[in-house]
Amino acid sequence: MTSDAGRPREAFVWIWLLGRTVPVVAGRVRAEDDRFVFAYGRSYLARDDAIPVYAPELPLRRGTIVPEPPLPIANALRDASPDAWGRRVIAHRLAGGERGGSKGIDELDELTFMLRSGSDRTGALDFQASPRSYVPRESDNETLERLLDSADRVDRGLPLAPDLAEALQHGTAIGGARPKALIRDGGTKYVAKFSSSTDTYSVVKTEFVAMRLASRAGLNVAPVKLVRAMGRDVLLIRRFDREKGEGGWMRRAMVSALTLLGLDERLAAHASYEALADIVRARFTAPAETLEELFARMTFNVLVGNTDDHARNHAAFWDGAGLTLTPAYDICPQSRTGREASQAMRIHGRERRSQLALCLAAANKFLLTEERALAIAKRQVAAIAGNWQAVCDEAQLGDADRRSLWRRQFLNDLAFEGLEDRLPVPGG
Repeated sequence: MTSDAGRPREAFVWIWLLGRTVPVVAGRVRAEDDRFVFAYGRSYLARDDAIPVYAPELPLRRGTIVPEPPLPIANALRDASPDAWGRRVIAHRLAGGERGGSKGIDELDELTFMLRSGSDRTGALDFQASPRSYVPRESDNETLERLLDSADRVDRGLPLAPDLAEALQHGTAIGGARPKALIRDGGTKYVAKFSSSTDTYSVVKTEFVAMRLASRAGLNVAPVKLVRAMGRDVLLIRRFDREKGEGGWMRRAMVSALTLLGLDERLAAHASYEALADIVRARFTAPAETLEELFARMTFNVLVGNTDDHARNHAAFWDGAGLTLTPAYDICPQSRTGREASQAMRIHGRERRSQLALCLAAANKFLLTEERALAIAKRQVAAIAGNWQAVCDEAQLGDADRRSLWRRQFLNDLAFEGLEDRLPVPGG
């Protein structure tokens, strides 16, 4: 249904159930004043294998479910809607590809973004205009060259030819602010991240280095690889929410830490690792192991200068009853000119300064002794220092970038402040 002004007033939520390769309609999200309400369909509620889109936020029951204030829409639905880059692409397309078209983002509502973004979105949901027929909004066989050309033109505010606009449609629902798209290579799906016209250093290679070092430090991370297209570097991150089945692709339901914490995006600065640890203890499978992994991710982010560790950059698989931490992703050291830095999520109490000492002060929240927490940090420091040159060589990272990143983003002095006697700063 569409309003007189042309804005959609509703969208139907389709879901891939566990082990299935085709979706079923779960319910409808509808605009109501300044919020978006949700209701499950009767046919979905009657299914023996129906699961909540996410509980407790959207429990399986009849009737309209209104988002908890101040949320304008249920976070579990917002998780499947596009973020900054996808919204920019959609606004660019709707403006006819004109320079400056992205300024119309604020004029578009959530339902428009849901229905205009690609169908191969994160997790197990999609949004459709119909409750009866499912029509995916893209193919998955575009070349990296076409996708890179499309992303580059949007990034520079240049017009897109219709065929290039269609190429970039694939991936508009994937989160994040940087240029990206989705590709398939045989039985594997990837998120492809591109460089931006505003980059002042090799951001793509730097993220590759951080992700590879995280793996060598013992973290559970999404596999990554670097490829070249049109003479430029492209980072490919293997998708962990997709699995190839005999009849097609199966999708794994996911929710972000922002959803777990029940926070509106405008209040994301209040998100904390300690609050997330409380939820892990109460609701996650294998809570002790998960808490140690989460703590290790927090310390690693501090050690490599990933200050973009906000609550949408942490996620959990959802099977309808329990939660399991996904592999780590988006470990991307941020540009840093001085010594001071703060994490996007609070570390201990209200403090977020990028220091291992704060991480150790929070160790008990993760069911860790201070000695065990310190051992985790020491192991990571040794892994970063011991593998730095080899991983940079693998990425073919230039000498200038290596000098700029080492001891500024990676193993910055601030991280060790107050622990110099217990955790010496490595040389080099």
